Amino acid sequence: MNRREKDSLGEIEVPEAALYGAFTTRAYGNFRISGIRAKTEFITSIAIIKKAAALANMKVGSLDRKIGDAIVEAADEVIRGRYRDQFILDVFQAGAGTPFNMNTNEVIANVAIKKLGGKPGDYHIVHPNNHVNMAQSSNDVIPTAIRVSVLLTLPALIKELEGIILTFQGKAKEYNGIIKTGRTHLEDAVPIRFGQVFDGYAYSLKRCIDRIESSEKGMLELGIGGTAIGTGINTHPDFKKNVISELREITGREFFLGNSVALSWSMAGFVEISNAFRMLAIELNKISNDLRLLNSGPKAGISEIMLPEVEPGSSIMPGKINPSIPEAVNMVCFQVMGNDHAVAIASEAGQLELNVMTPLIAFDLLWSIELLTNTIRMLREKCVSGIIVDEKRCKELLEESHALATVLNPYIGYENVAGLVKTALSENKPLKQVLIEKDIIPEKYLNAILDPAKMTEPGVIDKEILNEIKGYRKS
Repeated sequence: MNRREKDSLGEIEVPEAALYGAFTTRAYGNFRISGIRAKTEFITSIAIIKKAAALANMKVGSLDRKIGDAIVEAADEVIRGRYRDQFILDVFQAGAGTPFNMNTNEVIANVAIKKLGGKPGDYHIVHPNNHVNMAQSSNDVIPTAIRVSVLLTLPALIKELEGIILTFQGKAKEYNGIIKTGRTHLEDAVPIRFGQVFDGYAYSLKRCIDRIESSEKGMLELGIGGTAIGTGINTHPDFKKNVISELREITGREFFLGNSVALSWSMAGFVEISNAFRMLAIELNKISNDLRLLNSGPKAGISEIMLPEVEPGSSIMPGKINPSIPEAVNMVCFQVMGNDHAVAIASEAGQLELNVMTPLIAFDLLWSIELLTNTIRMLREKCVSGIIVDEKRCKELLEESHALATVLNPYIGYENVAGLVKTALSENKPLKQVLIEKDIIPEKYLNAILDPAKMTEPGVIDKEILNEIKGYRKS
C-alpha cells in the first residue's frame, strides 16, 4: 500500500508505512550508487540539530510550542536510535546533503505528526520544511552535522590510541635490556635497545593524539543559523546564539559561533582534522612495515621479533605464517590516506557562496575514524600485545654487524675506522679480531669500548683512555 504525497514536482507515491516522504522517495530513486548508508552518528547529529533548532525557535517565539515539543520528542527518539530503517539514502547523493537533511526533516515531521494524533503525510499538522527545518538550510545543517558526528566518534579512536600506546610502553619495559642492530637505508647501523624502539612507536602515536585533539577544536566552530549562504535569511536575530546554546546543552561540547558566511564555503576545518587522520595513518603504516621487516623469516630474514600466529599464511606452502595483521593495517592506512585526498579535493571544490561536496566529506571523515578505530584495536589485540623479541637472534646479528665500529671514531678517527671495517668485511672476520691483529687499541680496553649497551645512549669519552690509545698508536 502507498500514500500519495505532493511536492513542487508534482505527486509521488510513498510507502504507506514509511516515515519519510516525497523528497526522500525521489532521492532514493535517483541515487542508487554505493549501497552504503550514512553512519548512525551522522543521522544522530542531524537529529540533534533539529532538536536544538526547535528549542531555539520556540525560545524566540517563532515556533508554536505544541508543534515544537512534538518535534523535540521525535528528534529525541531518532537520537536514541529509533527509525534507523527510515534513513534509506546512499552516501553519494545530491550536493550539499539536501537529501540527508530532508530525509531527517520528513522522518521527524511524521513521527511528530503521529504523536499529535495524525497520520504520516498529514503535513498541515507538522511540516518538514516549515516547522522541522525552520531557520535552517541544508547548507548550514550538514556542515554542522559533520562537526557534531566527528566529535561523537572521536572518543573511541582516542581510547584505542591510548590503549596501543600503553601496550607499546609495556613492551618497551619488557624488552628494554635487549639490544638490536639499528638499520638505516636497510643497512646495518649503530645499536639500539628494543625498549627505545617500542618507546619511539608509543611517542609517535602520542603525537598523533595531539594533532587530532588540536584539530578537534575546529569542529567546535559552527555556522548554524547562516541558512542558505551564511547571511541568516529567514531566521530570528537571536536564533544563532540560542541554537548554539542548545547544542552546547545537548552535547556538552563548547560550540561557538564562527563566521557563517565563510563556513558556508570554507571546509578548512575538515581538511585539518582529515590531515591529522592521514598523519596517524602514515605513522601506523611505518610501524606496521617495521613489524613486518623485523618479523621477516623465520630463517632467511631478520627474525628479531616473532608476531602472534593468527592464521595459516599460504594456500600452497605448508607451515608458512604471514604477518597478516600488519598487512591489514597497511591496507587500511592506504585507504585513510586516499580518504584524506578526497576530502582535500572536495574541500577545494567550493564555488562562490557554497561548497556542495559535504556528503563526500562527511562519508570519508567518518569512514576514516571507523577504519582507524577498528584497525588500531585489531593491531593491539592481535599483534602488538603478543610480540616476542628473540634475544638470541638479536645478539647474533649484533655481533656480526660491523656498525659497532662507529664508537671507535673518537679514538682513532673516521678514516682509520672505515679502513678497519673494509678489512673485516673483505677478510670475513669480526671487527674485534681485526683490531687485535692490527694491535691498534690495547686489548684491555676493547670490551669496554665495544660494549653495545653504552652505544645506545649519550656518553663522555674517557680522556685518559683516549690519550693512552693515542700514545699506544704512536709507539
